[in-house]
Amino acid sequence: MNLKIKMNNMMFRKALFLILILSLFGLQQGHSQSKKESKPNIIFFFTDDQSYDTQKDFGNKLAKTPNLDVLASNGVVFSRHYNTTAICMASRANVMTGQFEYKTGCNFDHGSLGTKQWSTSYPVLLKKAGYRVGFAGKFGFSISDENGGWGEEGEVAQHDFDFWAGGPGQTEYKTIKNPTIAKYADTYPHSTRAYGAATIDFINESVDKGEPFCMSLFFKAPHRPVQPDPMFDNVYKDVVFDKLPNYGRKAGEHLAKQSRMGRQYPRFVEWGYDQEDTYQEALRQYHQLIYGVDYSIGMVLAELKKLNIDDNTIIIFSSDNGYFNGSHGLGSKVLPYEEGARTPLIIVDPRQKNKAQRTASLTGNVDITATILDYAGVSIPSIYDGKSIRPLVENPKSQIRSTLPIIQVWGPKATHCLTVMDDKYKYVYWYYKDASENIYPTEELFDIENDPYEMVNLANQSKYKPQLSKMQKLYDKQLNHWKKEGVKYNGYENYDVVFKRPLD
Repeated sequence: MNLKIKMNNMMFRKALFLILILSLFGLQQGHSQSKKESKPNIIFFFTDDQSYDTQKDFGNKLAKTPNLDVLASNGVVFSRHYNTTAICMASRANVMTGQFEYKTGCNFDHGSLGTKQWSTSYPVLLKKAGYRVGFAGKFGFSISDENGGWGEEGEVAQHDFDFWAGGPGQTEYKTIKNPTIAKYADTYPHSTRAYGAATIDFINESVDKGEPFCMSLFFKAPHRPVQPDPMFDNVYKDVVFDKLPNYGRKAGEHLAKQSRMGRQYPRFVEWGYDQEDTYQEALRQYHQLIYGVDYSIGMVLAELKKLNIDDNTIIIFSSDNGYFNGSHGLGSKVLPYEEGARTPLIIVDPRQKNKAQRTASLTGNVDITATILDYAGVSIPSIYDGKSIRPLVENPKSQIRSTLPIIQVWGPKATHCLTVMDDKYKYVYWYYKDASENIYPTEELFDIENDPYEMVNLANQSKYKPQLSKMQKLYDKQLNHWKKEGVKYNGYENYDVVFKRPLD
């Protein structure tokens, strides 16, 4: 009897030991799975033509952007974020590849993005790393080694996405006119909200599959034509906007003559910024388009919370370029002045303790690419010009770069220029010369810290000669980088000579 009890005890101990081993194995397996699931999801919201001053967090007290305000209160607001090319086609190629325009070879008047540059884009690299990648909205550039695909933007790229709700060209505000989102037209007739609905579908698909995801939602809004969602017609009714200190033609008389030789100058009148009533109406509709974006973002944020994944989803919000809205007597974008090149940037990492932080550290659109890869745990290619902004999210008082260029080689040659910035100053070199019109190469130097509206050109003031000399050296260094690493096609091969100083 005692022997039987002993044998039973031994069997019990062996069974217990086996259960313990299996339990530990299961815990290890579970921990491994937990690690896989702990990869953060990433959502990149990108607007089109949104000026930096269109939100409360950037100083606009009349702006109504409740969901963007929530993002700002939960993340870090970047007050000096710029697009290294301030026009949609080039900017979108920049932000997808992490490279400056002269390395992508992509812009209107120049050509498509090459397949080599696309091969190291963040969607391609994330997909290889096990992420589900999705895209909705305006793609904005074609991919071709022969400069083909015009009017079919995204035809090549869509095959590298797991979910595609993008469109070619400028896309349309009426949902029904965009084939990839037409199915949402009955419920969401305006494309801004329809893109939000498509994003929600992608998120749910990814959650069902148990895979980490990265969604890029590139809105058309607030780009022209001016067709805001009628659902929000009363949001800005009768609102009267304040004019910026650099509003109007007189506030642009001190700028280089070359700045008034492109389409930006006549559009001040053509688009009604010169008259009070038409100016106010233009601003109301512009902000109404942005309100639609804010609403769509709110739809997505609510879904993340509903699915209980909001605490593991990185949110990035920015725009492809700014907008003048009458500043310096200009309309549109493109030029390197603050309203044209500077845009909002908000990053929310819900895992960080930093909330409602601001930073004045210099950042550029190419940095967003590296940041996305950094958060996903993917190595950043050495070819990138961008640097991860993640250190600034973790410590807003730190710095990731000391200088940044703005490239403008689109449109009339008279408006072509190269700009370089540091943490305080902006230096612009306008190369164009036409002696018959009394136009000569011109330098501009602005103290952005003390003169954020660029009302005083310091380049010819003797007491700023040390600052001018420093910025000239940074400019020359940037131009040398262009010469060494820039593509030798699509018309980019001659700018290292065209933009060369000294002044004539």
